[in-house]
Amino acid sequence: MDFLDHEVIEFVVTHYRSWAIVGASNNSSRPSNGVMHFLKNQGYDIIPINPNEDKVLGRKCYPSLTAASSEHTIEVVDVFRKPDEVDPVALEAIAINARAIWFQLGVINIIAATTASQGGLQVVMNACPKIEIPKLGDLPKLWH
Repeated sequence: MDFLDHEVIEFVVTHYRSWAIVGASNNSSRPSNGVMHFLKNQGYDIIPINPNEDKVLGRKCYPSLTAASSEHTIEVVDVFRKPDEVDPVALEAIAINARAIWFQLGVINIIAATTASQGGLQVVMNACPKIEIPKLGDLPKLWH
């Protein structure tokens, strides 16, 4: 399976507005923080997920996808975790009926990606929306 399919990337970023960021952080030096800023500035609805944070970028932070899904519809699960920690995230994304899961640059776990795909999710792996969205040309600020 190709988990870096540019047609899937384009579909995900142009059709799904609600993104849960697993591994969200208030630390501005963390990649998750920069991607959250970018997505927020593009008009996406961002939902931070981190059991160690109360708020990130002024948004309520949830301890899990399940907790967040009781208050939000989550379309994309964007994962900033170590590759050996993402299997449960894939299963939880399936359980909450997310539409897609996006494993960030360096987050390569074929088993988790295959599980997510077999569970009905569109899968992007080893990519970053902050890099991929600008490549699409005249699509910035999709949701404004």
